[in-house]
Amino acid sequence: MSVPFDPDDRPEEEAAPEAADYAPEPVLPEAVRQRITVLAAAALPGLPADEMPVALRRVARFAPNRRARLGGRDIAAQLVSDPLFRQRIGARIVTEAGDLGAAVTSGVAPAAADPVEVAALAYLARPEGWRELIDAAGDAVRAEADSAAVAAQVRAAEQRATRAEHDRAVARVEAEKLRDELARVREELNQLREESRTTAKALREAQAAQKRASDLLATEKGRANRVTLDHEAELRRLRSRLADAEAAAATGKQAAKDARAVDDARLWLLLETIGQAATGLRRELAIGPADKLPADFVADAAADRPGAPERSRARAQDTDDPGRLDQLLALPRAHLIVDGYNVTKRGFADMSLEQQRKRLITGLGGIAAQTGDEVTVVFDGAERVHGLPPAPRGVRVLFSRKGTTADDLIRQLVRAEPPGRPVVVVSSDREVADGVRRHGAYPMGADSLLRRLSRS
Repeated sequence: MSVPFDPDDRPEEEAAPEAADYAPEPVLPEAVRQRITVLAAAALPGLPADEMPVALRRVARFAPNRRARLGGRDIAAQLVSDPLFRQRIGARIVTEAGDLGAAVTSGVAPAAADPVEVAALAYLARPEGWRELIDAAGDAVRAEADSAAVAAQVRAAEQRATRAEHDRAVARVEAEKLRDELARVREELNQLREESRTTAKALREAQAAQKRASDLLATEKGRANRVTLDHEAELRRLRSRLADAEAAAATGKQAAKDARAVDDARLWLLLETIGQAATGLRRELAIGPADKLPADFVADAAADRPGAPERSRARAQDTDDPGRLDQLLALPRAHLIVDGYNVTKRGFADMSLEQQRKRLITGLGGIAAQTGDEVTVVFDGAERVHGLPPAPRGVRVLFSRKGTTADDLIRQLVRAEPPGRPVVVVSSDREVADGVRRHGAYPMGADSLLRRLSRS
């Protein structure tokens, strides 16, 4: 027989909130809001799975340095809408805060404590008078901002005063120089006036000849200056053309060298693939005498024999079939390209990224040793770490560079292969599969490789 539910029988942590909790949420200063988000994001993975809200389970799996930035909005919304979640995570955060958390829980804000930290803990723990603590933190933040603005204005005023004093000193020096220059000019003027009085007659007689000579000299100087400027301009043009030619020659030489190296590598791979394919074909064609005639094959394929049992059609192998993967890896000179995190997060999601990489690379080393094929595994470079162990023999480990993704790098690897070489790309990303299929590669799902690794 069922017993009626009594609201007073609920656990203490799930008891109905006080009427004050239904008051409108306070307007938090931006610094306090950001600190609350950071504290909640750091403590989120520590909650048990049954206490974790469904909306935040995906956020809890984010990397620590990305959790508050990418999931901050969801965390803040859950803190506002779910008092029980706020109580649980607030209790954990206040406990980790130590003495400061105990002081805030008792409604006391230590004088030496950071007001932003006190306000964040008060918002989560919500002791008696927590709204006043948040208001005090907002006042402290605004007072600090005002103080910084006043200090900046004082510094700017001091700098302007210093520049003004420097300008006045420079002006005084320049005035002294001008006065000295004026005295010197006046002295020279007096001398010139004296000389002009004594040489006035000679000057008037030679004035006409001097004017003609001056005109001729000015004309010649102008012509010489024009010739010099023309020569300098031509020299600059020639030097620029020479520099461009040298740069173009160096660029063309390097490009030709790189293109020749790429073509040689592609040609070698193509010839090696064709050679091994031809060898395999010769081995496959070395069959014994035929026990059927051509008409028998036509009858088997296009007609039913009387009394013959009905044949079943061969089941097509899909992209997640490890048997299909084995067939492709058995092709001569096959190149296996693996989308690293797409495979590891599908098969080893419960491990750390370092363990995922190590397990996948070790398994690919076994495949390379068994098949002798070229194996390349590509990871996104955003979470690349240094100090990786050496890759097994035959396995190439690549990380995408900044600004590109592992998908882009995989497409570049496929485009770089010569036509005719078997290239197998393992990824469950549909865009990657469609892209590499257009370039002649064989796309396979991540499950095919995971099954192949588990079988090994």
